Amino acid sequence: MSELPPDHNADDQPDPLDPFDEIIAEETDRDPDLAVIEAGSRTLRTQGGPPDADIPTRPADPEVDKALREVETELATRWGETKLEPSVSRIAALMDVLGEPQRSYPSIHITGTNGKTSTARMIEALLGAFELRTGRYTSPHVQSITERISLDGAPIAPERFIETYQDIKPYVEMVDASQEYRLSFFEVLTGMAYAAFADAPADVAVVEVGMGGSWDATNVIDGDVAVVTPIDLDHTDRLGETHAEIATEKAGIIKQGATVIMAQQPVDAAQVLLKKAVEVDATVAREGLEFGVVERQVAVGGQLVTLRGLGGEYPEVYLPLHGAHQAHNAAVALAAVEAFFGVGAQRADALDLDTVRKAFAAVASPGRLEVVRRSPTVVLDAAHNPAGARAAAEAIGEAFQFSRLIGVVGASGDKNVRGLLEAFEPVFAEVVVTQNSSHRAMDADELAGIAVEVFGEERVQVEPRLPDALEAAITLAEEEGEFSGGGVLVTGSVITVGEARLLLGRG
Repeated sequence: MSELPPDHNADDQPDPLDPFDEIIAEETDRDPDLAVIEAGSRTLRTQGGPPDADIPTRPADPEVDKALREVETELATRWGETKLEPSVSRIAALMDVLGEPQRSYPSIHITGTNGKTSTARMIEALLGAFELRTGRYTSPHVQSITERISLDGAPIAPERFIETYQDIKPYVEMVDASQEYRLSFFEVLTGMAYAAFADAPADVAVVEVGMGGSWDATNVIDGDVAVVTPIDLDHTDRLGETHAEIATEKAGIIKQGATVIMAQQPVDAAQVLLKKAVEVDATVAREGLEFGVVERQVAVGGQLVTLRGLGGEYPEVYLPLHGAHQAHNAAVALAAVEAFFGVGAQRADALDLDTVRKAFAAVASPGRLEVVRRSPTVVLDAAHNPAGARAAAEAIGEAFQFSRLIGVVGASGDKNVRGLLEAFEPVFAEVVVTQNSSHRAMDADELAGIAVEVFGEERVQVEPRLPDALEAAITLAEEEGEFSGGGVLVTGSVITVGEARLLLGRG
């Protein structure tokens, strides 16, 4: 599948100078015998499926577990991630008293609506494969708070998480005393991440915004590379009600002289991002023009993709994640790492192909179309807005041959739940609505009322407790027999997915 510039006309004759056409021609003109051999090797490479997801469990040592719970309890007394003030004054004050740790390493800063965490994980894997020590900061977590801060491609150890918190706690309290409001939960974690990366020390930080961009707590870094994943309508009460308004907030991570890696965007969002890039003299690379997905094929446990990067073609890259959206995330991640290494600016050659292949083959993204059980197959996906749900619905239809798919949906009350359910309606035979343990969770009966309007009463079952919802969905999936090909998709919220993951024995 080729990603072509927006003005491409399928009826036009191919331009022999068009790089995309050259790439496609090279794919179709290969020696047939070589193609057969390569196809066989690809089949062998993909038999292993996705790598194990790196989700930490509770610490085995009771004393460490107790200390971690104490830290979690202290953090929970602060403003939660959903209570925000559009200001970076408090986090800037914390960075000042900590000695500006975020200035001690270069960074890649990631914003957008969907795909940020998966893209961050891919970038981290690529940088690590090129022997750079990485620090990654992402949110929210699936099961353990320590997932949010990673060093060298793995979540920070509980002992180090506790130590980092204790190290910065006196400075946090100092800033608390000098500000109108205490530092929030997310601001303290951001400070911890930046301090941990400096202490490691990290060669490069990969940082995902919490929300928006311009006033997000992470935005005290000056990212050498600013990545913007696809923008859609989410958090509209805080970021704006149009693509352009949301893009205005997210454009705040684009700093003077940076390189901007821009995924395919709605036209009005793209205009805002390009205008900001001009204002700060940033260089822009756009998916579908300077880089993109040339071809993708479904493979066992994921897909095989050919990517066009800033430095050339990267053929036959195995990605152990499902869905076209993950292929596009991979193209964005590759371009971001190329830009970080100066490809397209200081150097014209592509990155080492074998290293790129090795990095992508090792990528895992927990809770993103993740299979956690067989017979029947249970898949987890953290889609929580309509755009994410549409991507997941398309991907599950492509990657799994379910004869009957049952949905388990537990959503947050502040989301576009109707839009999410409408996106899944064509692929769910029935839906079991439930709720997770978060105070933000939509009441199961309220969710059921919306679901009945979307699916019809006969296709909706209500189970307020998540364990009961999982049991009910598995029973429904098994109704046609052990070998019927029924499956279950658990979705609607990262929290729902995380709790389901624990209940199903993963972590």
